[in-house]
Amino acid sequence: MTVVLPPAGTTAGLLHMQEVTHDTADCLRSLVWRAGTGWRMVSSAVLGGGIGARAWVLNTQVPHGYRRTDPDRHLAAIARRIGAEGPGVGLMTAADIRSSGRAEDGGVETVATAGLGVRGWAASPASGTDVPARPGTINIVAAVPVALSDAALVNAVATATEAKVQALLDAGFDCSGTPTDAVCVAARVPRADEEVHAFAGPRSLWGARLARAVHTAVRTAAEFAADR
Repeated sequence: MTVVLPPAGTTAGLLHMQEVTHDTADCLRSLVWRAGTGWRMVSSAVLGGGIGARAWVLNTQVPHGYRRTDPDRHLAAIARRIGAEGPGVGLMTAADIRSSGRAEDGGVETVATAGLGVRGWAASPASGTDVPARPGTINIVAAVPVALSDAALVNAVATATEAKVQALLDAGFDCSGTPTDAVCVAARVPRADEEVHAFAGPRSLWGARLARAVHTAVRTAAEFAADR
């Protein structure tokens, strides 16, 4: 099953991410968004991170005892197996992806997964910077149906992160996230004579929509996690 995208400038189809079941020793199931061409993404993901043209996003659930030290290669192999073509973004999580939170606001679509077993505040008195290579437990994927500048894409990551923290507090969690959260924001590749938006802060038009969609999706996923 492949998601067919509407024309550029309209909604992304992200809310219809395909679920793929693996049931192997090191991979349980995945959510896949086959975005196709015409998208630029910014991500902190272990596979396809940074800023660039990307054609798909893979959010893979792995067991809590995941021990592989090559998650980028693992994700690339999964992508090949499911037929994801071209460059893409791969994220991992120990959270149950069947309990994802999904939201839409003014054309911005967001899907979030949340596992909150290991959580805390970003500014911690604990010493040390060597964090074990573990899958991120709050993964946020968002699609904005307009073109954003590089700076606005980075701004969008900050906005999504602020909205994530607000959602966690509103859901009753005393934390800013987990040590290994990841985010991916997609925006359209600009067409000729199309406006490229320079801002994505929470009070800009598209940043405000992004913040509300992320808040709803993360809060929903966090409440799912709290009930388990």
